[in-house]
Amino acid sequence: MIVTLQLSGSDQQYFNALRDAHYPKRFNYLEAHITLFYKLPEDNPEVLAILADAAAVPPFEPAVTSIFSFGPGVAFGLHDNALLLWHSSLQAQLAPFLIKQDQQPLHPHITIQNKVTEFKATQLQATLMASFQPFTLKTLGLQTWRYLKGPWKALSEYPFRG
Repeated sequence: MIVTLQLSGSDQQYFNALRDAHYPKRFNYLEAHITLFYKLPEDNPEVLAILADAAAVPPFEPAVTSIFSFGPGVAFGLHDNALLLWHSSLQAQLAPFLIKQDQQPLHPHITIQNKVTEFKATQLQATLMASFQPFTLKTLGLQTWRYLKGPWKALSEYPFRG
């Protein structure tokens, strides 16, 4: 089970449009997302209860602070100290269930391009940076997904309620 932050409608539309414009069509089968955890057991009642309880916080409003190239793609970097502290606490609660990748510190981002040449990614980053102004996102809650060897299937939503 994958866990992501749910974006507000306008933020979701903005980043989906960027993915549609810059992601190779044959690989663009997901909407824009902010991944929190890559692999949790989806049928474990303890995990589901932890996620439900974790949503008892106010919505996060991460700042979009950068655009970076990571070799074969481009992503928008996000920053929110409250989100990082909350995620760290959630990692502690979920520790027995975490794979190595999910034990790492969170580096929140939204990928808008992947699986291209490094040259193409560097060009896109430069183009986007020419007019980039930092802005703030609105998040609505947590979403869980089942990985289907490519596409994801929506499982549950946990709206923030703090």
